[in-house]
Amino acid sequence: MTNEPPAGTGTNSTHRSAVSGKGSRCPSGDPSDSSPIEAPAGRPDTAGDGRATTNPLRHAPFRWLLAARTTSILGNAIAPIALAFAVLDLTGSAADLGLVVAARSLANVAVLLFGGVIADRLPRDVVLVGTSLAAAATQGVIAALVITGSATIALLVLLSVLNGAVAAVSLPASAALVPETVPTDLLRPANALLRLGLNGGSIVGASAGAGLVAVVGPGWGLAIDAAGFAVAGLLFSRMRLPRRPREKVAGRRPSMLADLREGWREFSSRRWVWIVVAQFAILNAAFVGATTILGPVVADASFGRAAWGLVIAAQTVGLAVGAVIALRWRPRRALAIGVALMTVTAVPVAALGILPHLPVLLGAFFLGGVALEIFAIAWDQSLQTQIPRDALSRVYSYDMVGSFVAIPLGEVLVGPLAHLAGTGPTLLGCAAITAAVSVLAASSRSVRGVRVERGRAV
Repeated sequence: MTNEPPAGTGTNSTHRSAVSGKGSRCPSGDPSDSSPIEAPAGRPDTAGDGRATTNPLRHAPFRWLLAARTTSILGNAIAPIALAFAVLDLTGSAADLGLVVAARSLANVAVLLFGGVIADRLPRDVVLVGTSLAAAATQGVIAALVITGSATIALLVLLSVLNGAVAAVSLPASAALVPETVPTDLLRPANALLRLGLNGGSIVGASAGAGLVAVVGPGWGLAIDAAGFAVAGLLFSRMRLPRRPREKVAGRRPSMLADLREGWREFSSRRWVWIVVAQFAILNAAFVGATTILGPVVADASFGRAAWGLVIAAQTVGLAVGAVIALRWRPRRALAIGVALMTVTAVPVAALGILPHLPVLLGAFFLGGVALEIFAIAWDQSLQTQIPRDALSRVYSYDMVGSFVAIPLGEVLVGPLAHLAGTGPTLLGCAAITAAVSVLAASSRSVRGVRVERGRAV
């Protein structure tokens, strides 16, 4: 599950690059087939000068990756807040906001599988340069429309569709690129550092973005997002990774459908992978619908839209703390613990429905962020160490499709449900769903059986 926000008008949510792996049962063969950049047998990893290192930052490609992803998130953290209030300023309708956000999510899900194939076929750093520049262009157009007062719901829906398609290519490429930048033993600290950079950027972006939106309007927040993607494209271009060889069948490259079938085999043969993906299909629909659609509505009716940015920032602080905890704490059954901790993400949703007071929400969203990040790092480490590298983007894309597929339904339904049943009861229902599916997934023997030994899931 990717919980990094997608390119374009993303959402601060529990998106796993699901978000947002290969576990205790490994039917497809030897786990060593998935090894990324490995140090020679019997020797520690070195940084090119003969000295052993446990610091991912000594690897130049990783430094550029970290810089690019952190830069893009600085602007992208503003986008959900800016887009939400741009639509509310335009029509005042939660249903219209749901329509705009759902259009992006639908396009994202529709293109994700082919995005995974593209990211496995082409150099992933080149793919990310192209998608970053495309996201900059589409966000720039949205910003211009909002600033000039020319935006309409129809135009925002159309541009959201384009943003979703761009994100569908960038997400699997970005997630699968990490093992190409550091040795296998450094994947956990590398993922933790990436998460810290993303979360730090989100804290700054969400906090500053809320104030920016309140003072000068949402259009300028979207313009900053566009600029962030343009700079990220330049940083991705500096990675200079070695090119991966592609297998050919009878002298010809396999078809896209053959690549999709191979990716499906890698994904479906691991029972605990699709159990967790099923968990997040339901969890994301409930959580994203509640926080992205009803959260701004509750904020406008109570503590104010500027404070909503602080609430999102509190979640991001929790994510950062969770990354630090995951970096220091390395339990053997990290994934099972992370899956069970996802029940905590029901707390902020319930708080929105019961006690929409700023201090309560700050604490609740902080706790939810800690739980999500502990899970996310264990999940990424498992996928990156146990899936063959040449199929990793496709497995991530199946993961993302499963995790994102129900999000548009949640985004479209929560507005009308809130009108019919009330905002509070709808939020409590979303919280109950989030907790229930997490308990069910954590009770699975295949999930509980996943262990991590010496930096590798087994």
